[in-house]
Amino acid sequence: MSKLLLQAVCLFGLERHVKEEIYDLGYDIEEVSDGRVTFVGDLEAVARANLHLRCAERVGIVLGRFPAATFEELYQGVRACPLEEFAAREDCVIVNGSSVRSALTSIPACQRIVKKAVVDRLGGHYGLVRLPETGAKLSLSFFLMKDLCTVTLDTSGDPLYKRGYRRQGNLAPIRETLAAALVRQSRYSGQRVFADPFCGSGTIVIEAAMRACHMAPGLKRSFAVDHQSYFPPALLKDARAEALEELRHGDYCILASDIDPEMAALTAQNAKLAGVERYLKISTAPVAAFAPAEAVGDLVCNPPYGERMAERRECEAIYREMGRVFARLPGWGVSVITSHEEFERLYGRKADRKRKLYNGMIKCDLYQFFSKRP
Repeated sequence: MSKLLLQAVCLFGLERHVKEEIYDLGYDIEEVSDGRVTFVGDLEAVARANLHLRCAERVGIVLGRFPAATFEELYQGVRACPLEEFAAREDCVIVNGSSVRSALTSIPACQRIVKKAVVDRLGGHYGLVRLPETGAKLSLSFFLMKDLCTVTLDTSGDPLYKRGYRRQGNLAPIRETLAAALVRQSRYSGQRVFADPFCGSGTIVIEAAMRACHMAPGLKRSFAVDHQSYFPPALLKDARAEALEELRHGDYCILASDIDPEMAALTAQNAKLAGVERYLKISTAPVAAFAPAEAVGDLVCNPPYGERMAERRECEAIYREMGRVFARLPGWGVSVITSHEEFERLYGRKADRKRKLYNGMIKCDLYQFFSKRP
């Protein structure tokens, strides 16, 4: 098996970051669309992408692309996919999918058609009327977009945001992949001090520490391909060894604080699980007390949004306090993600850059205030 068409799925708004990460790994991009970055690689690329992509949700192998405005077209398109190159005789293929602005809208009906096509293709190849389905589980996804179907084989298993270090979160945790994108957007590289005065369970500061020391986000977890017969185990073993060689320990200074002592303790616990506790300085304090000794740095935070009306006034008071406190730090770059549409007015300053993002199902904006040169 040589060149493959691969696809990295991501949250809306993070496509550019995923594209840049794939370029950094040395692979060519074929297409970028909403929530998806398609690129060319091989099985080694599958291993390296799963290990190293910080902003992607999962990585799949594209088995086919074809028009599918009818169930017959869907069946024939899936049956033409080279499934036997990946599924062994005993393997169990699980089908899931989605449909956007397409004629085929019933996902259960589409699943049944796709499953039938899979059984007929593999049954014909292995000379079976009924597949055993007692072996490894393979997840096959179909994505219908404007009557064009893309069929992919999942290689990640659990979503890539599950790094393995966050055993417990706060009431409104930020996904690791989004946190990594916020850190990347801030251009933090470990050279300056980094801070999050609303650290919660520590996701943003842990992702910053992992980026600073070049720790591959998938280093402490397994993937679907660890258990699939078509994938040579040596590829993941070599990719993990390569990732370990890339670790760069240094004197990184990352400040994490939260008004809730339980959250500060949780940050410490999660940082230890991630293996980056040495780089974090954790404290219990309100944002009003944030006064770093360093004149320059990068600050990224995910403050409360006030989605409920009862919490809105409290959040607005926090935003005003943030504006006053951060105004005393002209040498610091500040990045804030929130869903509050009046954030800039409350903060007291118009952002230098504003980008639309999604935190889960919540539509947000990332407000960036650039540091001023001395």
